[in-house]
Amino acid sequence: MVKPKIIAEIGCNHKGDIEIAKAMISTAKAYCKVDAVKFQKRDIKSFLSTNEYNAPHPVAYNSYGKTYGEHREFLEFSIDQHKELKNHCAKIGIEYSSSVWDLKSALDIISIKPLFIKVPSACNLNKKLLKVLCKNFNGEIHLSLGMTTRKEEKKIINLFKKYDRLKDLVIYSCTSGYPVQFKDVCLKEISRLKKSYGNLVKAVGFSGHHLGIAVDLGAFILGAEYIERHFTMDRTWKGTDHAASLEPNGLRKLVRDIDSLAASFEEKSTEILEIELNQRNKLKVNQILWEE
Repeated sequence: MVKPKIIAEIGCNHKGDIEIAKAMISTAKAYCKVDAVKFQKRDIKSFLSTNEYNAPHPVAYNSYGKTYGEHREFLEFSIDQHKELKNHCAKIGIEYSSSVWDLKSALDIISIKPLFIKVPSACNLNKKLLKVLCKNFNGEIHLSLGMTTRKEEKKIINLFKKYDRLKDLVIYSCTSGYPVQFKDVCLKEISRLKKSYGNLVKAVGFSGHHLGIAVDLGAFILGAEYIERHFTMDRTWKGTDHAASLEPNGLRKLVRDIDSLAASFEEKSTEILEIELNQRNKLKVNQILWEE
């Protein structure tokens, strides 16, 4: 069984501070030992309508501005800052990536050449966005399938097939909620996606917004080759994603447990393992074998 790559989604949990973002990258690498970190990129003015931009944040406590638009602008990094984050990742040996929420952001992130770009569930029906990625980005395209019907799912797969990009596509089982109750995680979606598309796409992954880390072990057992979890330094920080995020200790334990499960997921190489020989000689020495 393939050991999954673990992706820490920092997203916008950095509070709009690039030094906090760098510290989170370093913690994810050195302490948590994940494989990659992922941010988010939006062109706020094109992403939000005027009314949406000027509306108050639905949860005032979590807002970093007087309006929802100002809140989003405050948390947004420029493309030069994303380059700086990517360089920091390269320096310490961890993969950088970002999800993209609109065409301009997609082109911006394409320009800095990450190994993969993520399409969030909210944007997976944006045909123009998907076409831009298929035509202009040579790396892996990761795509979450939260809030998506089976019919829409097939249309997405057919679009990637049309552009001969299925070999670069990683699709994620996902339930879009923050946080998601266990009964709504629906892990068996991983099995369904593998059965339906496993021989077509590069891989099937799991993007979780649940609490704790037990579910992620189930995702691995069902064959998820990528596991993505939101990451924060402190779940009490102001912001909407912190409640569904893992703190450093939680993320570190997730990686530890995945490593342990991966090491244990083997058949016996011999009928009696070397570790069993001493015990066999000690505990079975007086046992009488029956006649064949």
